[in-house]
Order: sequence, then structure tokens, then C-alpha cells
Amino acid sequence: MPQFQLNLTSFLRRARDHSSNQEIVSAGKVEKRFTYAEHYERVARVAGALVSLGVRPGDRVATYAWNHHRHLELYWAIPAVGALLHTVNIRISSEDVAYILDHAEDRVVFVDAELLPAIAEVLHSRPGVRVVVMDDDPGACPDQYVEYEALVGSAEPVDEVATVNEEDLAALCYTSGTTGRPKGVAYSHRTLVLHTMAAAFVDGHAISRHDTVLHVVPMFHANAWGVPFAATMVGAKQVLPGPHPAAPAIADLLQAERVTYTGMVPTVAADLVRHVRQAGREITTLRAFVIGGSPPAPALVRDLQAIFGSPVYQGWGMTELAPMASFGEIDVDANGADGITQGRLLPGLEWKLLDDNDREVPWDGLSRGELVIRGPWVATSYYRDDAEGSFWDGWLRTGDIATIDGEGRLRIVDRKKDLIKSGGEWISPADLEAALLDDPSVQEAAVIGVPHPKWQERPVALVVAEQGATIDPERLLDGLGQRFPRWWVPDRMIVTEAFPRTSVGKLDKRALRRRYETCLAEA
Repeated sequence: MPQFQLNLTSFLRRARDHSSNQEIVSAGKVEKRFTYAEHYERVARVAGALVSLGVRPGDRVATYAWNHHRHLELYWAIPAVGALLHTVNIRISSEDVAYILDHAEDRVVFVDAELLPAIAEVLHSRPGVRVVVMDDDPGACPDQYVEYEALVGSAEPVDEVATVNEEDLAALCYTSGTTGRPKGVAYSHRTLVLHTMAAAFVDGHAISRHDTVLHVVPMFHANAWGVPFAATMVGAKQVLPGPHPAAPAIADLLQAERVTYTGMVPTVAADLVRHVRQAGREITTLRAFVIGGSPPAPALVRDLQAIFGSPVYQGWGMTELAPMASFGEIDVDANGADGITQGRLLPGLEWKLLDDNDREVPWDGLSRGELVIRGPWVATSYYRDDAEGSFWDGWLRTGDIATIDGEGRLRIVDRKKDLIKSGGEWISPADLEAALLDDPSVQEAAVIGVPHPKWQERPVALVVAEQGATIDPERLLDGLGQRFPRWWVPDRMIVTEAFPRTSVGKLDKRALRRRYETCLAEA
């Protein structure tokens, strides 16, 4: 049988041929609407523009941009010429941006005009990197750079994608670098095709051509969970919110475009809940609301179900997993957080749990171990980085401590680096946090290990109050004492207004540990 090469950009041709009149909506300062047929023609011109800039197969091309139609065009045009789509996180430091651009050896950077000031010095000090500026106003492009629409308008369209092997690299993402320098993960065409197909299964995102998909997850973060690829593959209507997508704008788009599918991190979802509730809005078209990045509080899940009338799903993954590995509907039962799992493994992957001696742990829903995983879209190495210790006998070490029950449902219970060792015994911050989140007065909770002269480390709890609620720290500590051994109970409960966040919106425990490392000595 002749070998058929799995080429990512074949999905774009399929959308053109089978969903030619379906819409792509790009919101922002100026609303733009395209059909897939028109989108395909623009992508062909962007591909031609890349060739005119000297981009060749294997080159890395960076984007530094919000979610809009030009960014979506680059998602397809860059792999179409055999180059690597390299999405750069706009929320990381300029120092990390400089490191990433140098490490990837990017030839070209496509950047939104409003984001130029954030990396102006980085770009100025790298004269060998071509810069293309994207904006609805051509005058927003400085004279020393290339303006996107002028470049695309003068380019000869590329009719067919470059001749690529399915093992050729198509995209490059970097980890958020919370424990050191960001690490690159490169994905081949085959990797992204298989990941996209698995993620679109009924037991995954289940996106179809009948859906309207709102992309709230940033396109600069882990390929927006792979949803732009999946939505294009099936020919779904896509809605891109543009820069700074805040809760009111997200609600407007959900309502106006009759969105059926969206996903976001818990902090954005909580903001959306507050806005919709306060504004008294009625949004009833959603069939799926997906939460990712970190587990949501049970109260948030109940609010989402009540307000939007749709099931709430949670996915789990990592940059190293392209990024999805598991998916499932959240079932918040009478035990609150105990009903929240990260779902079941997507077909095509394998996982298991290992103890401290790398012996396999049973799937009984109770036994804990480090989750390791392998499969056709799981990284087996980092891009230009040996990263010893990240891989084990062909498996990726995720660094997550988890349980898997008898029906194959995953529950992440901690990050390995977040566990607290007090007096030689381990304490799980995640268990304490889940218990705190069961209290209706608590919006967010974090438990960290703080240095202690006698016990090595002791837990300290930090909580953010629900809007309008008052927190009684002693009552919360007493409640923990009724559910956990006495030596698990935090030595101190601190009420704070907000938690620091990483570049992808996750709770930044490293920053919390630095901020409160002397709090027990000061108490």
C-alpha cells in the first residue's frame, strides 16, 4: 500500500473544499469576517510572503501576538512552506523572550503593533531577525520594519504546500520555565495530525462542523490547546476575540456569535461568571465549557453549569504532550473536589504511575505515584536540550503526582516539586487546598511549604475570599483539623487579595514561597 504522508496543512485544504462558506470571525478594533475559502486564499498569500522573506524549509518563524485572523493565517502558512511555527508567550519576561528567540534561532518575528514596546530592545539588538508588524492601521508599523498587509498584498500566492515528510517539524513551543530556563518542544506534522484527530474524538473536544468555537485560550500558549487545528480540520465556525479578551467582551461574543464551544483557565472562567451574574445576561447556546491549566474549584463548576446550562469538561496536558493527554466531564458529587478528575486518556497514548523506586503503582484511585506517559505525540527529548531526568526508559516524566481509578480516570493530586516534607513525613498541599475550596467563603486556596527550624518545612495556607464573603482563619483551620492528621494542619492561615500568576495564568507557587519564606519566623 502506498504511504500517505500525514501533512498538517491538508486540514486547511479540507476546510476549503468541504466548508468553504463557513465563517471565521476576528473581533477587536475592527471586526473581520472571512469564509474558509477566503481564509485559504489569504494563507496562500502569507505563504508566498514568507518565501519572499527568504524563509526556507526547517527555518523557525516566531509569532508574538494575540488571538486574531492574522495569527490564525500564520498557524497554517508557516508549516505550509516547511518552516516551524514558533508561538512566543507574550506574558514572559523580555529576558526569556530574548533567550527563546536565540535558542530557536528564529529567522522572522511576526508581532502585533501594540506589543512592540514590550520587546523593542530585544528586536533592536538582533538586526539579523526580520520583523513584520501586524495591525489594522498600516501607520502603526515603524519604518524599519515590514508591514503585514502590504507584504501579503504584494506576495505571489503559494498554490500547494511545500513537499514535506510527515516527520518534518511543523511547530515549536517552549515551556513556561517555572523551574529554570524555558525548554523547547518541537512537533512534527505527524505529531500534530495525530494529536488533532485524537483531540477531536467524541471523548475529547468532540468539535464538529456544526460548532461555533470561541478561542479564549491564548494562541501563544501550547497552540491554544490544539483547538485552532481541530476546528479547522472539521470546518467549524471560529471566533477570535482579539487583544485583551476580558469577561464583558467574551460574554458579548458568546451571545452574539451563538458560541457552542469554548475553553479557558479557571481564573478567566471565574471572571466570566461574575460578569454574567452581575449583568443578568442569558447565554444558552454552549454545549461544552472546557477548563484547563489547573483544577477548578467545585463552586466554580456548579456556577458554570447553572449559568450556561452546559456540561463542564476538564482536560489535562503539558507542552510536552502537544498538549492534550486526557479529557472528561467534571462530576462534582457530594464530596466536592473529590468528584473532579482530569478524565480518561486519549486513544493512542499510554500512561502509568511510578513510586519513588520507579515501581508501578496500582490503579485503585488511592495509590499515588508520579505519572509517566508515552505515545505518538509525546516528546522524547527537548529541542536542543539534553534535560537529563525528564525522560525514563522511553517515557516522559510529567512531575505530576496522581492517582488513577479502576475506570482509568486520572486525578492529579500534586506537583512533585510542591510536596511538603515536615519532620520526615510528606504532606499533600493539593488535598488541603481541595478541602479549603469546599468552603463557600473561599474563592482560591494555596498551601506552600515554608522553612522551619525544627521540622524542616511546615505548611502555610493562603486563601482569597469569595466576593462579598468574610473569611475566619481559625474556623478554616479547625475544619482542616477535623479532616486531616494534626501535623498536616497549616501553622498559619493568611488571607490575601490575589495570588501571583505565571505567564499562562497558573498559580505561581514559586513566587508565593519567595514572598512568604519568613512568615513563620515573623509570626
